[in-house]
Formats: sequence, C-alpha cells, structure tokens
Amino acid sequence: MKNFIPFALPDIDSQDIAEVVDTLRSAWITTGKKTKLFEKNFANYIGTKYTLAVNSGTSGLHLALECIGLKRGDKVITTPYTFTATAEVITYFGADPIFIDIEEKTLNIDPQKIRIFCENECIFQDNVLYHKKTNSPIKAIIPVHIAGESCNMDEILNIAKQYHLKVIEDAAHALPAFYKGRRIGTLSDITVFSFYATKPITTAEGGMVVTNISKYYERMKIMSLHGIDRDTWDRYSSEIPRWHYEVVDSGFKYNMTDIAASLGIQQLKKVDSFYQKRKWIASLYNKELHHISDIELPHFKEDHSWHLYIIKLNSKRLSRDEIIKKMFERGIGVSVHFIPLHLHPYYRNKYHYVCESFPEAYRAFQKTMSLPIYTKLTEENVYKVINTLKDIMT
Repeated sequence: MKNFIPFALPDIDSQDIAEVVDTLRSAWITTGKKTKLFEKNFANYIGTKYTLAVNSGTSGLHLALECIGLKRGDKVITTPYTFTATAEVITYFGADPIFIDIEEKTLNIDPQKIRIFCENECIFQDNVLYHKKTNSPIKAIIPVHIAGESCNMDEILNIAKQYHLKVIEDAAHALPAFYKGRRIGTLSDITVFSFYATKPITTAEGGMVVTNISKYYERMKIMSLHGIDRDTWDRYSSEIPRWHYEVVDSGFKYNMTDIAASLGIQQLKKVDSFYQKRKWIASLYNKELHHISDIELPHFKEDHSWHLYIIKLNSKRLSRDEIIKKMFERGIGVSVHFIPLHLHPYYRNKYHYVCESFPEAYRAFQKTMSLPIYTKLTEENVYKVINTLKDIMT
C-alpha cells in the first residue's frame, strides 16, 4: 500500500553503514576488537562493571540462568505478559516458569502477587524457597520492563533478598530506562538487553548481558563460546602464537560478531537522541488522544524508555481486532503486545492453564494495541496515526 506507515522500522544512517563496511574490509569480521569496543562503550554508558555481547537477548537470558546454576526441575518466577523468549529459556533446562499476574496499570509483574505466592504456595527452609506442590526449589525472578516502563524493583529486590532468589532483568525494552534515578542494568544480579531490529538500538540480531558480579561474567563469557577458556580474538589477534585452549565445559555458540558490533557502536552513540524522539512522539500521542474516553493511555513517566506505546481500547462499538483491521486498511501498522504466554498452546497444554488463570494479563490482552513509535516517523506520520485513530474511535 502506497504511503503505508509500518509499525516499526530500524534507523540506519550512513555512519552505521560506514562502520559495518569498515569491518567487512578489515581482516576480522567475527568476534574481535569491534565487539570488545562495543562492550566497553556499553559498560560505560550503563555504568556497570561487566558486559558481554551476544547474538540475541534470548541467548543472554539463557546464559544468565546457566550461570546461576538453574537445573532440571527448578522453578523461576516470571510474567505471562511477555514474549515467549522470557519463559522459553527456562524450559531449556527442564525447569519451569512460575507465572505471576501483572499490575493493571503498568502491565508489569505485580510484586504483591509475587509475595503472596511466596508466602502461601511455598515453604522457605535452609535458605531455599520450595514450591509446596512439587517440592522444587525456586531459583530466580525474571521481571520484564514492559514497553520500557521499569518494574517496581524495590519490592522485587526485597522479596529476592528475603527468599535468597536471584534477579535477572529482561530489559529488552528498557534502553535507556531508569528506576528512581538509577539506570536499568545497575540494579540486580544480571540484566539482559536486546538489539533486535525493532529495539531502541539495533545490531539486527544481538543482545548484551550486564552484571557487576565477576563470577557470573566469567562463567557467561566461557559458556557463550563453546565452553572454551579463551576466545578466538585472544588466540589469533597477536603475532605471538597462542593456539592452545581448553574446553572446560559443554557450552554454546552465542558470541556476537564484529559485523553486528560495528552497527552497535554507532547506534549506541545515538541512543539518547533516539530516546528523545520516541519521548516526543509519546508526548504528541498523549496530548492528542487523552480526551478520547474510549482510549486509556499509558503512564507518562520521565524514566520510561518508550520502546512501545501501548494503549487500551474500551470501545463498546468496535472490538480491539476490528480497530486494528481498520487501522491497517487506512495505512497504519499497529501491533499487539503481548499475547500472554498462558494462552499459547505449549504453555496452556503443559501447565493446564485457562484464560482466567491470569485475569489481569488476559483482560489487558483483550484491550491493548501498540501504536508506531520509532525514530523514522515524521510529524506528518504521527498525526496521520493520531487522526486515523480518532476518526475510527469517534
């Protein structure tokens, strides 16, 4: 369709392209000095000691769970209101996600429901939290900062401390987001960012794992590249032969290439300007849509990264799906974030969930629609989205 406004587009400029071309023309295109530079720059930006660039946010979550010692039969607390990767990585170990419902307004995991679960459905013995029904240890909490709005981390970290749980933040949407003045990435045991094509910055595919705990970093670094004790750049970049290495564990192939890192180096330079553009778009949506009674707007918080702009539709005349169809027919790409995991066949069948197992997540799913919010949108584009939605809803 001519003049169609896609839901999302990456923002790639000539500097991004030149950096990638520079790498392609070099003698090194896999993990090497560009990847190391990207890690260093990201650590400086976030304010964390250790960073590990990986080939996806999903692999970063997998490495994080591996390094804390997750094992078959263990449990991990997380939200059903997320993309499947968050829970999928738990199942890689033969472990199980324990879904906790969300807060109505923020769409983030509800810390009070986590506490109720721990108090009523678990037993804390010898510094281990056990699930009463299965007698399985619960090892961690994975909060997800939906759309870029930070979870209530104080409460989550307090619960984790009380019950000796690790906290691994899924920050796929949360660059750059803050919680009470602190950057997401500096609060918990491990935080994982995504650089997928639609994310706040992109390396096409890729992610970054950040931590201030050296033993976690060292373990993830080894396991990200076959369980080898020295990476390829270290072995081959010197004129002095350093060919010897040892496989110290059965690892994975999760390293980021210098080609991807080249894109990341330049994208990171623009992360703040990208954020300001998304924040500006969000402010226009808020200004122009707040008076429409059938639209419930998201919180407008200064520490929100505005990766997504999720609205709730309360029209009695049109269903959410009908509104989406009409938006597409008029040349506007929109989406839904998310289809809760307990509604998908895999999780529904394996854990015997029904729609109302997590009522807040289910109600949110029935109403929510995400509007375009990316840096390549022009003011004309934004007002086309606004005016089209107004026309449909009123």
